[in-house]
Amino acid sequence: MTRPLLEVCVADAESLAAAVAGGADRIELCSALELGGLTPAPGLMRLAAKAPIPVYAMVRPRSGDFVFTADEMEIMLADIDAIRGFGLKGVVVGASRPDGTLDADLLRRLRDRAQGLGATLHRAFDIVPDFAAALETAIELGFERILTSGGAATATDGIAQLRSLNSAARGRISIMPGSGLTPQNVQHLLQAVPATEVHSSCSAARTTANERAVGLHLAQASHRRTDKEMVAEFKRALGD
Repeated sequence: MTRPLLEVCVADAESLAAAVAGGADRIELCSALELGGLTPAPGLMRLAAKAPIPVYAMVRPRSGDFVFTADEMEIMLADIDAIRGFGLKGVVVGASRPDGTLDADLLRRLRDRAQGLGATLHRAFDIVPDFAAALETAIELGFERILTSGGAATATDGIAQLRSLNSAARGRISIMPGSGLTPQNVQHLLQAVPATEVHSSCSAARTTANERAVGLHLAQASHRRTDKEMVAEFKRALGD
């Protein structure tokens, strides 16, 4: 069996370099991972376009829920144009209705705008009230994969749902487990879920050196950065 691919989510230039050096197979490029990931800045996209592996960029204009207004939809469409312009390989999108179901109409517009690019449905999927129905919607819309924890806080907590989704997908779409995966627990998940790709930040916490910036609420007391050695360790855990 071919080993699963490792997608590493990064939000800054240092983490991008560490992911590539550690052997990541694909990058999910974001800003503000502490907020669940937002659209990356143009400069970071330009830098990421030089990476020797595929880069998919998050399309999410703000933090909070995934119920977007007409103005926010226009922002997202323009961001997809920018992602294409920088030469990145794909987009990561999601959108909900107020009841948590997938907003198929908005997602169709985003997918149409992203024609020719790869497309991942992000963890807006995890809040849907009916996973089976949402899975079929994602397939009908032509997504390559769904990034999901199985509706749980972490992918290891969502193993039963992930296994069910993988079975129901029947190879029509990739179910990519993500959230809380580490080199130490990924094999436990893969023993139950025959995923072909997994997702992790491969990050370690660092203390913010400038205490005054923290005291003035200009920075958090700690922040996370992707660690090259953790990426390499993750790849070894996957069978590299």
